[in-house]
Amino acid sequence: MSAAVSSGGTPPGSPESRRIVLLRHAKADWPEVSDHERPLAERGRKDAPVAGRRLAETGIDFDLAMCSTATRTRETWKLAVHELPHRPKTVYEERLYEASLGDLLALLGETPDEVNDLLVIGHNPGIHALADALAGSTEGDALARMTRDGFPTSAFAVVSFSGPWKSVEHGVGRLLDYWTPHD
Repeated sequence: MSAAVSSGGTPPGSPESRRIVLLRHAKADWPEVSDHERPLAERGRKDAPVAGRRLAETGIDFDLAMCSTATRTRETWKLAVHELPHRPKTVYEERLYEASLGDLLALLGETPDEVNDLLVIGHNPGIHALADALAGSTEGDALARMTRDGFPTSAFAVVSFSGPWKSVEHGVGRLLDYWTPHD
């Protein structure tokens, strides 16, 4: 992964360049609670801040973070956000939990156009399916690594696209980066 993902110098609010970072929650435990209430495992509590540091290294200044309401995603975000240079506005979105690819595309389409850089903290299989679906092209071997590794816990993908959020659909993006905590 490159140390920084270039912003391209596009002025804020411009529809020419947008980025979506798709972060899968950190490793969760399996106690006797509902799936929605599963907390992070010890490994997850270690990996989430590492993912936050790697997110900070991308140089992306997120305008908005959209996080699933599940306990493991909220805990992942709480540990990762402390590693970022500034905390973006955060929206906890119930529809991210158990979201299908279609659900995720619909949610992206609702994103306000003043948002250029969006972070989504969610779950598999939806997060992986979305990264794969958006990636019409790729930088280097990012797509090959994502295909090989799947989308393990704490992994993230950076996808860029042009145009309004309501135009997000299959193949519109460029997979700029893919990172996993245990490469």
